[in-house]
Amino acid sequence: MDKKFIHSGQLHVAARPTYIHTVLGSCVAVCLYDSKSGISGMNHYLLPLWNNDGLQSPKYGNIAIPKLIDAMEAVGCERRNIIAKVFGGASPNDMRHTNENMMIGKRNFQIAVDILAQYNIKMVANDIGGIRGRKIVMDSVSGKIQLTYTQKTTLEQ
Repeated sequence: MDKKFIHSGQLHVAARPTYIHTVLGSCVAVCLYDSKSGISGMNHYLLPLWNNDGLQSPKYGNIAIPKLIDAMEAVGCERRNIIAKVFGGASPNDMRHTNENMMIGKRNFQIAVDILAQYNIKMVANDIGGIRGRKIVMDSVSGKIQLTYTQKTTLEQ
């Protein structure tokens, strides 16, 4: 099976059997799977919202998620068959002492929830928050995710 690592600001749709993988801290990855076509895709974004300054980059959730959905549909997926799994959003801070506006991971997750709802795509699983990063590997054939936590907290990395 092919392997594809995606960095922050990237996305990948696998029409061939592929292990798509990434490493997340406060970033979020939205993983999409169409069970009818057997096609999967993943993005990895850094910030929730593009501020209309410069190019519309997929490093922003409100750009990356629609681009991933469009890319899935471009290779034959039907939105009604797509499910989502969302990962990441760790916080390097003790959340009891953090200003709500500074919690990028939480805001990254919320934009995923909002946009997936707008597109009527059901989120069937998520693993969000905490203080540890995540390594995820998606099997594009089955849509299954292997998740491991990093040894260090996001503050220590």
